Amino acid sequence: MPDYNVTVTTGSMIHAGTTGHAYITLIGTEGESEQTKMSNFGRFAIGATGNFRVSTRSSLGRVVLIKLEKRQYFLSEDEWFCAKVEVITPDHGVVHFPCYTWLSSGEVVELRPGTALKAYEEVESLLKEHRKKEVERRKQLYKWKPFMQGLPDTIKANDAPDLPEEIRFSLTKQAEILFTKVEIVAMLKLKGLANDNSSWASLDDIKKALGKRHSTVITDFVEDSWDDDQFFGYQLLNGYNPMAIQRCTELPSKFAVTDAMVKPFLESGSSLTAEMQKGNIFLLDYRRIDGLPTPVIHGKKQYIAAPFCLLYKTPEDKLVPIAIQCNQKPGPDNPVFLPSDSKYDWLLAKMFVRNADFHEHEANSHYLRTHGVSEVIIVSTLRNLPTPHPLFKLLIPHSRYTLHINTTGRDKLFGPKGIYTEATNLGGQGQFDLMKRWYAELTYSHLFMPEDIKARGLESIPNFYYRDDGLKLWDILNRYVSKMVKHYYPSDQDVQRDVELQTWIGDIFKHGFFEDQSRGVPGSFHGVDELIKFLTMAIFNMSGQHSAVNTGQFDYGGFLLNSPNSMQKPPPTTKGQSTEQTLLETLPDISTSVNGVVFRWTLSSQSTDFVQLGCFPDEYFVEDAPLRIIRELKAELDTLSHHIKERNKTITVPYTYLCPSEMENSIAI
Repeated sequence: MPDYNVTVTTGSMIHAGTTGHAYITLIGTEGESEQTKMSNFGRFAIGATGNFRVSTRSSLGRVVLIKLEKRQYFLSEDEWFCAKVEVITPDHGVVHFPCYTWLSSGEVVELRPGTALKAYEEVESLLKEHRKKEVERRKQLYKWKPFMQGLPDTIKANDAPDLPEEIRFSLTKQAEILFTKVEIVAMLKLKGLANDNSSWASLDDIKKALGKRHSTVITDFVEDSWDDDQFFGYQLLNGYNPMAIQRCTELPSKFAVTDAMVKPFLESGSSLTAEMQKGNIFLLDYRRIDGLPTPVIHGKKQYIAAPFCLLYKTPEDKLVPIAIQCNQKPGPDNPVFLPSDSKYDWLLAKMFVRNADFHEHEANSHYLRTHGVSEVIIVSTLRNLPTPHPLFKLLIPHSRYTLHINTTGRDKLFGPKGIYTEATNLGGQGQFDLMKRWYAELTYSHLFMPEDIKARGLESIPNFYYRDDGLKLWDILNRYVSKMVKHYYPSDQDVQRDVELQTWIGDIFKHGFFEDQSRGVPGSFHGVDELIKFLTMAIFNMSGQHSAVNTGQFDYGGFLLNSPNSMQKPPPTTKGQSTEQTLLETLPDISTSVNGVVFRWTLSSQSTDFVQLGCFPDEYFVEDAPLRIIRELKAELDTLSHHIKERNKTITVPYTYLCPSEMENSIAI
């Protein structure tokens, strides 16, 4: 009687194990085994590996499917997370069956070997049918839902419990997020801050209440330097939003700055025109905020600005602001503020810029560019690419937790009781309007870091670590994707004949980009290079880009004075009238301020089940070639991490957000 040796591995997360039993059936090209009980005796505990034997009357031929079923005995019902199964056949061949699925009592799961195959490479009719049924099942499980006119569609789910178990947070992550928020709120309540709707009494009170919390080298530097012009410029390159700044070659017609105004702040004998020609003038333009409505918070109307800010790269390679106009329409009640103006005029002007940047960052650089675009790619992947598809295996590690955080976040951020609605000067509806304006302008090129850097004219600006580290990471991921794609798609014809692949990109084009050809997004793929480009963008967006715009939120935004989340007064309309009291009355009230701290602290917290970029604990690839390519990726990422850490030892404010060893594979928070 032939014997088949079976190894079953249980996942290592909390509650992955089961007290029940599991049953297995082997299905081969020449027969099917009887259902065999795999007795527990601790072999399905968390992280455990159990060994079992399945005996058959005759050879099954090539094992092409297995069926797993879990049954509960005696104790209360629990679910079991099966990570993988390996079958050693009588001729000593090993067949790998990735699973990474939760099983409930009585549930039957069918698994096929882990070898990556495109649909047209399938030979066995049994596997062709299995592939077809898997896609049909997934399309019922993962459905599209319109989000809002002008914005990408989302997964059909009102809250996290509506999502399939396999894509939800682990219990570890859920508990840690809740604990982090409870810890912060409890601390603030003890200090009497959480429910205090009064204005701040002094700048010192703000520092005492909100400074030095979970401090790092960066948070300490921000608290000490928030009012410094050089730091103002530095964080536009290396803070939480390096996406707003661009080189200025021509002044916007609505920006009333003149050469005479800024000449005192330029190199002696130079002019604004000359410095623009040299590439030393840079611009922030928050025009998309102009005219958006603002809410009332705690009975007080809130105000927002849509500023212009002009910056100058000094001969010492420092980037400093030299002119700020707080609103888009020039006029006598909208002065251009300068560094030579009174202390509080200049501070207030910079604060309105930082507040506008906060909104552009959260709505567009952060949520839409990373979370929103990635969600479309992930939903299409789950709907259209079956498990054996090589691109499913390539992309699925970069989807971990994203649909959960997006589904939860849309309500917690933008809902009626969301943080934007209750604690920002745009409110939930204002954020939606801002996102629509940005997304209407989004093109395919914007999503590619090398093209975006070039389009913004930032190829040579010094001390731009987001660019330096990001382009290196982009190249590493591009090489990784290129090797994978060329292994599975040797020719353009292989890309063109992959119907599942074409359906996948078509779904993305429709639900993410409204089939708008003017954006440049492909609705189909014609060749290998096109596919490599899209996948590089997708993986970079899901890992590096998200890390760059998310991880530093508390570092740079946790201190209110550096990044106010709301404003209770409009910008000054005349010069020389502002005082410290004006500034304090303009900042959000105390409870609104601390809500902003809670929000940014939570989103910047790393959980203990963090999975580092390039580490793939769920082993979807089983062949030698892709496993070798993954090892090469990991080696390159380790080298880049080492170089970044060594560089950071030599600079005052370390830039860690694009260090591979400190970023996740996916948008997990």
